[in-house]
Amino acid sequence: MKIGIIGLPNSGKTTVFNALTRGEAETAAFSGGHLQINTAVVDVPDERVDRLSAMYNPRRTIYAQVTYNDIAGMTKGAGERGISGPLLNAISANDALLHVVRAFEDPNVPHLDDTIDPVRDFHALEDELVLNDLITVEKRLERLADELRKQNLQKSAREALEEEKALLERLRDHLEAGHPLRELDLTPEEEKRIRSFSFLSQKPMLVVINLGDEQPEPDLSAYRIGKRAMITTLRGRLEAELAVMEPEEAAEFLEEFGIEEPGLKRVIRMSYDLLNLKTFFTVGEDEVRAWTVPADATAPEAAGAIHSDLQRGFIRAEVVHYNDLIEAGSMAEARKRGLVRLEGKEYVVQDGDILSIRFNV
Repeated sequence: MKIGIIGLPNSGKTTVFNALTRGEAETAAFSGGHLQINTAVVDVPDERVDRLSAMYNPRRTIYAQVTYNDIAGMTKGAGERGISGPLLNAISANDALLHVVRAFEDPNVPHLDDTIDPVRDFHALEDELVLNDLITVEKRLERLADELRKQNLQKSAREALEEEKALLERLRDHLEAGHPLRELDLTPEEEKRIRSFSFLSQKPMLVVINLGDEQPEPDLSAYRIGKRAMITTLRGRLEAELAVMEPEEAAEFLEEFGIEEPGLKRVIRMSYDLLNLKTFFTVGEDEVRAWTVPADATAPEAAGAIHSDLQRGFIRAEVVHYNDLIEAGSMAEARKRGLVRLEGKEYVVQDGDILSIRFNV
């Protein structure tokens, strides 16, 4: 899972990046205007992995991972000109976007518009993504018009171009109304047709309102985030300090500021929900490991996440749910209680399943 962190200059993107990754990437009083990317791979905190590791005492314990890309360079007006190739590629390479919106006051970090207005800033960057996609659609429609004017087109080719034109005109109308493409309902076939465009406003988005240290929680309903988007708050500076503390010191820090859990856990959990992902496990004396798959993944597809040979030669999956295993206390006891079962190719893996794949290649 790759999450691209975007935001207007001085929104605290890199501070949030450091909070989420326990990193120490350099922040500056002014950011943006040039392309710079900070990247970090983070283990997904999961108490279930900890429990399973304690049960099996394996040689290796491997958590699921998420990659965060802190992408500098988003400024107002970029969408009107069309976002540049390197920046466009850097953003489009991610599975989802994390939009950091400034809500904190800090005289040492001036806002480019002189005032703090997070709702304004949220819609300003959202508009940049929409405008960029609109330019892409309009350019493609111009090329399609040229193609359709040709007299020697075969019937099948003309029909295909007409179908693409109708779909893009629908996208254009939606974008011209100021709406991101993630809010537009598309069929799987339509999704496939436009995948190569890598539309930025189509990506799922997690909006993070970056608060000051003791700033009260705001009313989030004013942001109108729409479909395939979620919103939360984060005290970026505090969370960045928390990320580099020792566990005992961090626990005291959380209690002092009334933070129920580190922002990393909450943001990752929301990212999984946003992308409709789930976790299954493999266990043994050699390795305990968490795997991430789409929510509708079947047992063979989950096997493929482990290794392509397992999917190709899939026969059955031996399945026990994490909760059942923990309650039983051991795999042997879980078998004795009839909690371990065999599932076939149509089985849809559930979050928390522990799988052992039977295959033959």
